[in-house]
Amino acid sequence: MSRGWTAADITDQSGRRAVVTGATSGLGFHTALELARHGADVVLAVRDPQRGSGTAGDIEQQAPGAAVSVRRLDLADLASVRSFADGWDGSLDLLVNNAGVMAIPHRRTADGVAMQLGTNHLGHFALTGLLLPSLLAAAAPRVVTVSSTAHRAGRIDFDDLQSERRYGRWEAYNRSKLANLLFAFELQRRIAAAGLPMRSVAAHPGYAATNLQATGPRMSGRRIQGLLMSLGNRVLAQSASRGALPQLYAATMPDVRGGEYFGPDGLMEGRGSPKRVSATRAANDPDTARRLWEVSENLTGVRFDMS
Repeated sequence: MSRGWTAADITDQSGRRAVVTGATSGLGFHTALELARHGADVVLAVRDPQRGSGTAGDIEQQAPGAAVSVRRLDLADLASVRSFADGWDGSLDLLVNNAGVMAIPHRRTADGVAMQLGTNHLGHFALTGLLLPSLLAAAAPRVVTVSSTAHRAGRIDFDDLQSERRYGRWEAYNRSKLANLLFAFELQRRIAAAGLPMRSVAAHPGYAATNLQATGPRMSGRRIQGLLMSLGNRVLAQSASRGALPQLYAATMPDVRGGEYFGPDGLMEGRGSPKRVSATRAANDPDTARRLWEVSENLTGVRFDMS
């Protein structure tokens, strides 16, 4: 990996079909933009198709000739996830599991699951499993799952996985980001065991200025906290376009190997150019990963057919 890698170094993506979840703003927007700019056929998988259409227009304006389309996907509703997968036609080269919510008040998905776990982890788990046949129909498919340095504070408590006894918004977020890594690494272990030509990799953006930080305070009516988050984005964070670089590297570069994890190369992985980074021991625990996989299958009703 060359130091100072930028989106200008992305290899030609012509002929690749990609899905990016949560593509209307922030990391997802810049990921979709750069994939499309470099020739990929990109589907914006978004909760609000009308807003997604505006995003597609922005991408087409910045990348003339871009192949970009919009499809509805609500990761907090498994019926929507199934509908998206059922409507997919043909092969799929790249799935970027990018969408997420952060430190929001206690909410439940349409299926009654804790919202942060349901959106950040279970929705993407189900989407990946349901799209697996399309991924395996591609020549060199890749799944990129976006985590966070917050996974380092995460803990998987199977006795209270959905925070029914006690809810802490940051505790629930950290858990969901740890779950993202456990899923990404376990998926790669299963891919390797089956001898499949697919790669599962993970990435995190460091501290990037996106809408994610303000959503929780806004939903809680915490105006001062929201102002502080906005100030932090202006003063301390790198741009969303820079924050998207690790997942773009993971999604596009030929030297990426299954099971790798990418983040910024600056102080405490907060900002900078993409590099290979390490996850915690908890994120690499195969026993926890297998148990979480089984729980995720039960909660979503989705099984991965590796044959």
